[in-house]
Amino acid sequence: MNSSTIVIHERDNVLIALRDFEAGERVVDGDREVVLREAVPAGHKIAREPIQKNENVIKFGMPIGRASEPINRGDWIHTHNVVTNLKGTLQYDYKPTDDKIVPKPSTKTFQGYIRENGEVGIRNEIWIINTVGCINKTAEMVAKMAGDQFEGIDGVHSFSHLFGCSQLGDDLHNTQKILSGLVHHPNAAGILVMGLGCENNYIEEFKKVIGDYDPRRVKFIEVQSADDEISESLELIEELADYAKTFKRQEVPLSKLKVGLKCGGSDGFSGITGNPLVGAFSDRLISEGGTTILTEVPEMFGAEEILMSRAKDEAVFGKIVDLVNDFKEYFLKHGQNVYENPSPGNKKRRDHDP
Repeated sequence: MNSSTIVIHERDNVLIALRDFEAGERVVDGDREVVLREAVPAGHKIAREPIQKNENVIKFGMPIGRASEPINRGDWIHTHNVVTNLKGTLQYDYKPTDDKIVPKPSTKTFQGYIRENGEVGIRNEIWIINTVGCINKTAEMVAKMAGDQFEGIDGVHSFSHLFGCSQLGDDLHNTQKILSGLVHHPNAAGILVMGLGCENNYIEEFKKVIGDYDPRRVKFIEVQSADDEISESLELIEELADYAKTFKRQEVPLSKLKVGLKCGGSDGFSGITGNPLVGAFSDRLISEGGTTILTEVPEMFGAEEILMSRAKDEAVFGKIVDLVNDFKEYFLKHGQNVYENPSPGNKKRRDHDP
């Protein structure tokens, strides 16, 4: 590494630009210099050596695509001269690695709210979950009116969505499962389920998906049956707030902590800064018995075999294979290429990595 470029792995045939470069500038690569044949934006790749057409571009010690045309030393490597190696669904072999994280007993703790069912939240909020998108504005209005008036409550929030009406079969059931997951989320000390009354996901059907619930924690209102849905909703929120105030922060074993991971705006440095940091954090938390949850399956494309190699056992490996291949099938069903980075914004303005 020098002050303006970095090589991630000794096998890499690319340098990473740490600043914007102009054509003709020289960068040090070990005991030699590389002359840039064109301008290269910060975070993007520079060829360390000639790369033939269809030869792999190597970064992180692994292929991230192949050259679509001959690439000379000092060329800018981006979407104009690299194409993906990915294709449709694949057969994968279980090849476990030795660097799997094995949780160990830990004395570390964090401050959390222990719920009646043993789950632990890091916030003490009241959530409004509406069964159908038609009453988004009503739910938002109630949440705004309730505001931050309750001492010991971290806020009242509504979760707008577009679904719950004119859905059938698995489409409806998937919406119900997502909303049910919010109802059971431990960050919510109290839940107001707000229904309209004419939707497919009406309250009595939604209750079947929710399953067991504590009536002190979860309350329901059907807007079309209420004389004044706003005032009645606010009264129910007051009842939920009284229940929520019974919870206090206390020391909880770190093994109870669950952290969701969400992709934000990526740039050319994400793969060498934010992503490794999140990975190291995940390893650390999991080693202490905690949990991180990785979503956005398309972000796994191109790196799925690394994840598969760290599966707990072959049964979990099989679940990861099904997860990845099922999402690839979704892409193919809609006539889309299976690609490491399907976001148009990322492809337009940022580096081309998995």
